[in-house]
Amino acid sequence: MYKLIAIDIDDTLINDDKEVTPATQEALEAAVAKGVVVTLATGRAYASAQAIARQTGLNVPIITYQGSLVKNLIDEKVLYERYVPQDAVHKVFEYCIEHNLHLQTYVDDKLYSREENQKLIDYATLNKTQYYIEPDWKKLAEIKTPKLLIIDDPDFLDELAPKLRELLGDAVHITKSKPHFLEIMHREGTKGLALEFLADYFGCDVSETIAVGDSWNDHEMLETAGLGVAMGNAIPALKEIANYITASNNEDGVKQVIDKFIL
Repeated sequence: MYKLIAIDIDDTLINDDKEVTPATQEALEAAVAKGVVVTLATGRAYASAQAIARQTGLNVPIITYQGSLVKNLIDEKVLYERYVPQDAVHKVFEYCIEHNLHLQTYVDDKLYSREENQKLIDYATLNKTQYYIEPDWKKLAEIKTPKLLIIDDPDFLDELAPKLRELLGDAVHITKSKPHFLEIMHREGTKGLALEFLADYFGCDVSETIAVGDSWNDHEMLETAGLGVAMGNAIPALKEIANYITASNNEDGVKQVIDKFIL
């Protein structure tokens, strides 16, 4: 019997129109009614994720910033928090400025960048997020952040990731949430560790959890969960490690998982 299900948001819970379908919404409610903890696990900022969580009627702690922040929806109490080490933040800013890369950071759940450009505008539009400009990068680098995000061409980012790992060492966790998004967190900022934390918080074993996702940033939680589920539209590497592959995000894949394994 599964007691907790953690669901990624983009390209997993929501379809390509960025909506939770009525059928999936009903399945979420049925799972909650059965006493199962239904939570979200996303790379998004809390502000962006909580809007979707509240829309679906959830009132539990949710996993945000890839696992760097677990925060309760009801009273907004922070349960788990990890910041990118300050030394790493400085190095990433310096690297991105030297190589003219687009870098954005999150301060108090607000999105910041050094300059306004099309990458920032497109990202903010996609996530319905407001953004702020702070040209003085040293000011930004001094403030604690749960996540840094570099936006660029997918192939370029695949080459960049190992360079940054070498530069920053094992103090950080580097992953891709989308082909053109490279994200840098504290090394304990993973969806897998956040899932372990939440299972413990709700008094269940990780073997009693389900994790559902579509991108490589979901692999830690799929490996951690008792049942790791990849969406039909997931990247091939994630499907390879999944215990089960469901329908796509446009075919109510999440509903299918809930129907099959919870209801």
